[in-house]
Amino acid sequence: MNNIDLSNLIYPSLPHTPEEYESIYPARTLPQGAKVTRLGPSPTGFIHLGNLYGAFVDERLASQSNGVFYLRIEDTDEKRYVENAVETIISSLNFFDICFNEGVTEDGDIGKYGSYTQSERKEIYQTFAKELLAKGMAYPCFLSEKEISSIREEQETLKITPGIYDGWSKYRNFDIDSDISAEVERRIKAGDPFVIRFKSKGVPNLSAEETKRHNVKDAIRGTLSVPCNFQDIVIIKRTGIPTYHFAHVVDDHLMRTTHVVRGEEWLSSLPIHIELFAALGWSLPVYCHTAQLMKIDEDGNKRKLSKRKDPELSLDYYRSQGYHPTAVREYLMTILNSDFEEWRAEHPTSDIDEFNFTTEKMSGSGALFDLNKLNDVSKNTLLRINVSEIASWLKKWAYEFAPEYAYVFKDMDTLEQLLDIGRHDARPRTDLVYARQIMDFIGYFFDESFEIQDEYPAEASTDAKVILQKYLDTYNYDDNNEAWFNKIRSIATELGYAGKPKDYKKNPDKYKGHVGHVSSVIRIAITGKVQSPELWTIQQIMGEDKTRERIYACL
Repeated sequence: MNNIDLSNLIYPSLPHTPEEYESIYPARTLPQGAKVTRLGPSPTGFIHLGNLYGAFVDERLASQSNGVFYLRIEDTDEKRYVENAVETIISSLNFFDICFNEGVTEDGDIGKYGSYTQSERKEIYQTFAKELLAKGMAYPCFLSEKEISSIREEQETLKITPGIYDGWSKYRNFDIDSDISAEVERRIKAGDPFVIRFKSKGVPNLSAEETKRHNVKDAIRGTLSVPCNFQDIVIIKRTGIPTYHFAHVVDDHLMRTTHVVRGEEWLSSLPIHIELFAALGWSLPVYCHTAQLMKIDEDGNKRKLSKRKDPELSLDYYRSQGYHPTAVREYLMTILNSDFEEWRAEHPTSDIDEFNFTTEKMSGSGALFDLNKLNDVSKNTLLRINVSEIASWLKKWAYEFAPEYAYVFKDMDTLEQLLDIGRHDARPRTDLVYARQIMDFIGYFFDESFEIQDEYPAEASTDAKVILQKYLDTYNYDDNNEAWFNKIRSIATELGYAGKPKDYKKNPDKYKGHVGHVSSVIRIAITGKVQSPELWTIQQIMGEDKTRERIYACL
């Protein structure tokens, strides 16, 4: 039985030939230099920051070059599949404004290169596996797990590289040994389970000096020198489903992907992919291996972000906390390109898409993720967003993630006024960080969430009720800010407090405290907190009745 007979025995009837698939998925008609990128998450139920990090790179490369960015679902690992995971992937990416030109959507595929779900492309992979079989570049392997384990033990004894490669599977050269050929034919016809292995041309167990190497240009890391593969990797599993190695090679070619953005953990697989592309006669895409996301732990050590230890690795964390997508994108760009922060300082009001993103400015070593830095970036980013847009975004977020805050959105005009306090000062307040924090920050205004959180300052605690009563007696909603504060200063001096903090600092024995301690009593009665935005403005938004009610409640 020759190779062609074998390929026909395994795959007797497939709908198309390799040549026909080349016509079905022709080269794209795009402007010169346009890049085609893809995001290929697995539907495991966990979409993480690394997916978003890579998606942002994909989106920028495609968008800046007038190319195409598509979403492909890589679900060839049936054991890891989680129900509704695809919907989670799509909704998570939508939340962060990651927009695809084509691929999988909630309403079905968009684009001419689908299906964009690998489990629906089984016959395509089988067609190209059949071609490799017919050319003697692949073979069916019936080795059981027990036999493979025994082989590994023998290799360990011999102190050679473990794996299945030349010399370790009797099925590799079935076309030379007639007995093995007959066994292969018999077992296929009997329906015995087997995998299809790629027959590598690499030479195993050579010294470092003897090992041949590939030089490959990585768009982030420059020229990489990697050893040639010699493992006969599985390309089609017993189930007939391809492995990731084979599926992504076939799909990236037929979907005409020009740039593949993926994590550095795939660097060790690069020799396999190089050999598969070459065996199929296809050009290699430009690989962009991103650095792993790292963090500084509580001991001051740098380590990889962990699914088990770090909740902030999951995109669900940022969605449930309510980070604005613009802020997250802004922060990720500070990690992705070393010159972005300098550009932002020079273009404080420019749209982020005006920044010229390049892979050359990406780090090849660990990218440090800092949640505190994200919060700082978020504060400044929200300052650039119109307050009505922030209010609408908060309402949308709360509807999905925190319906208990529905009372906040009964009066959107009032909400906007609250969010806008201090944003236009000479030194703008940066109180707004993410949705849950904002809900807590403005909670003082609403009766449903108002509570006295802080104690009166010790310097004025014994006079608190007197201060509040005198404040009620003199309070006038129509007072401007200056007149309002002058009344508080008068109350303070009348009760033995310094009218100015500096006077108290010079002569602490002369006064009970200073006007700041007096105003803190009033602030706590109205907002429940020592720290809050400008109190006069808060009262103007509350109105006279509500302001008086808060004071009465404390009395």
